[in-house]
Amino acid sequence: MARFVLRRALQSAVVLIGVTLVVFLLLQLVPGDPVRVALGTRFDQQTYDALRERAGLDQPLPVQYASYLGHALTGDLGVSFRTGQPVSQIVLERLPATLSLAVTAVLFALLVAFPLGIVAAVRSGSAVDHAARVFSQFGVSVPDFWMGIMGILLFAGVLGWLPPSGYVALTEDPGRWATHVALPAVTVGLVTASILTRFIRSSVLEVLSADYVRTAEAKGLRNRVVIVRHVLRNALIPVVTVVAVQLASLLGGVIVIEVLFAWPGIGRLTFDAVQARDYPVLQGAVLLVAALFLLVNLLVDILYARLDPRITVK
Repeated sequence: MARFVLRRALQSAVVLIGVTLVVFLLLQLVPGDPVRVALGTRFDQQTYDALRERAGLDQPLPVQYASYLGHALTGDLGVSFRTGQPVSQIVLERLPATLSLAVTAVLFALLVAFPLGIVAAVRSGSAVDHAARVFSQFGVSVPDFWMGIMGILLFAGVLGWLPPSGYVALTEDPGRWATHVALPAVTVGLVTASILTRFIRSSVLEVLSADYVRTAEAKGLRNRVVIVRHVLRNALIPVVTVVAVQLASLLGGVIVIEVLFAWPGIGRLTFDAVQARDYPVLQGAVLLVAALFLLVNLLVDILYARLDPRITVK
């Protein structure tokens, strides 16, 4: 296991270096001068030249990238063009908001999708199965921003139960955090739940038709025992991949939802950085998202080996 983790860590490091190179090259194609955007409309040439020199933008592109990569390896991702703060500090300050939203949304999605998907598969063709398929199609088809707007109108505007936007840290006030995270988490969670419901239903249906399940039923085992002991564990393996992909995507920031609900996460940070041509912040945010994806993939591979003894990590 230790050798596997070490090898994956080395592979991840190579991937992250590739990500920095791709992002750096793509940013060179973006029109506009980030220094002029940062300074605004009133500045003199001396201030402009000083900021370009401080940011290293007066150097050739290979020198700029080598300098960025060298500093990034030590944890220094540069400073923001807009605020002058270290990028690593800015990104890490936004990470808790994204983590809380992503984890809450995935937990809500699992609470909805697991029972619905399992019951729909066990009772295939029933009213519950039809309802699950309609829900799954609805969640995939309807834009999440529309559901978010409807949620704000209903629960914040008409009923007044929840705040329409804003963020309160979990460590600061758990009660207020829960009221603020409810709408964005449910909005994102419904979309995730619709995707998971379809995969869970398909996975359970496939396992239910396996020979060992029919053998267990022929032995006279109760249906609940067959489902819990023989079906769920094997059906979970492909579902874990989908859950991991959804979680990694949410950790990368749901830009539309974070902007809609004024949620100060990674997605909102990325959106603001693109608008302001704040390249160091944008690079730092993308690098963090890539690292989170790689970390989630590593954890999924390890979890596979725990769920299925036939799978080994080397």
